[in-house]
Amino acid sequence: MFAAPAVAYLVLFFGYPVVQNVVMSFRRYTATTFYTGAAPFAGLRNYSAVLSSDWWSKTLLTTVVFTAGSLAGQFVLGLAIALFFRRRFPLGGVLRSLLLLPWLLPLVVSGTAWRWMLDTDTGVVNRALRDLHLVSSGVPWLTGTSQALVSVILVNVWVGIPFNTAILYGALQDIPAHLYEAATLDGAGRLDTFRYVTWPLLRPVAGVVLVLGAVCTFRTLDIILVVTGGGPADATQTLATRSYDLSFQQLEFGRGAALGNVLIVLSLVFAVVHLRAHRRALDA
Repeated sequence: MFAAPAVAYLVLFFGYPVVQNVVMSFRRYTATTFYTGAAPFAGLRNYSAVLSSDWWSKTLLTTVVFTAGSLAGQFVLGLAIALFFRRRFPLGGVLRSLLLLPWLLPLVVSGTAWRWMLDTDTGVVNRALRDLHLVSSGVPWLTGTSQALVSVILVNVWVGIPFNTAILYGALQDIPAHLYEAATLDGAGRLDTFRYVTWPLLRPVAGVVLVLGAVCTFRTLDIILVVTGGGPADATQTLATRSYDLSFQQLEFGRGAALGNVLIVLSLVFAVVHLRAHRRALDA
């Protein structure tokens, strides 16, 4: 009975939409049939159209690059900041609280602020670079095909650092202090202490953080839509934004649902493979 409310919530708000999305992916939904409900059965044609489209390979590659770059930046910087906050110093608690600000802000607000800061002509980033004489003209952060992808990765890293820091900091606090004292008595330096004490005990939590980060990043939509809108020239178009574009811009709801299901399957495959590899490494 205690689990019943949680189960009901999951079934109503997660299970039902997923089932409806699967059903929609096997039918030919358009703007008209979406409201009438008389959508003809399409079988696997929606999936075939999505997987054989001209943009599939490029969009998948962009998604992988975006996810890998975001994960690397979020985890490395989050771990570095978590290690830094292990030291006790004045106002350390206040700084940790302020660090959560990017995570607490709505993504639309964060994306809008970054879009303003990265503007080629009036953005504060280019203005600072020009004042420091690092560039002679504005860098096209949002309009260059190569710079735009880097920009959305940096914005997503900024948003995800607090989550990684909070989880890893909590895990670091659970490592017994006597292990560090023993490592110091054995003459271990900071690098050896991290390699042989901190990291082995941190690996289980790090694996969970990476899986959660990958799944969340894989389906990131808000940041990209607000900052670049998937452009320029589809340079920042990921599977999530492409699914949104198919459903709500081109009104091809069946194909959009099919691509959304492909995204879910890819996320599950990554999570299962990573967790099994992580468990195998821990048992070895």
